[in-house]
Amino acid sequence: MRPRIAHVVVVVPARDEEALVGRCLAALQASRQAARAVLPHLTVDLVLVLDRCTDGTRSVALGHLDVRLVDLDEGRVGAARAAGVRDALDRATTDPDRTWLASTDADSAVPERWILEHVRLADAGADVLVGTVRPDPADLTPTQLAGWRATRVPGRPNGHVHGANLGVRADAYLRAGGFPGRPAHEDVDLVAALVASGARVVATDECDVVTSGRLVGRAPAGYADYLRSRFGADDEAESA
Repeated sequence: MRPRIAHVVVVVPARDEEALVGRCLAALQASRQAARAVLPHLTVDLVLVLDRCTDGTRSVALGHLDVRLVDLDEGRVGAARAAGVRDALDRATTDPDRTWLASTDADSAVPERWILEHVRLADAGADVLVGTVRPDPADLTPTQLAGWRATRVPGRPNGHVHGANLGVRADAYLRAGGFPGRPAHEDVDLVAALVASGARVVATDECDVVTSGRLVGRAPAGYADYLRSRFGADDEAESA
């Protein structure tokens, strides 16, 4: 039986997310508060990695208490996630097998029970949590939103890997080699390495994360590219 989680690290990479990072951090702080109300022993560390930010992302983040900022000049989301984890683990006083590493994105907003659900599944035996995401309806046209909804079946998570809703026990993360410093698909590569190492992966849609529905993203071949390739063409055709 794996030990119960005592410490959670949430790592958020950010690159020029002035408009959305405030929503992200407010949602994470609400989730942390909800987790502490149920699990008073649990400690939660929020880490925002500012990777080549040239806008007001830092200024917005400074308005949120108890969020640690890490500066980076890589321009690669994989390197940013890895740097955030490294910083948190260097400071942690909890053993890796009792530490949970949760990942989301600066353009995303987690639900209030997000941290609790990650911890619940970890304590039930998961080494890795692969969670679902949904695009912000405000960013999509009715046609795009209907098309996206047709791809989802509630209660049947598709198992797709999203850095905006991913969790892993720290000892499993270290054994798998951590996030590769890639500009994209670092989350998919990490989960593949975890599977190869024998880690137990659990897919869930119980803690769905709202993420930006923009069609032009910061990372190449990311979720924005998926939305554009899958749902953008039809809408463009309608408006032509």
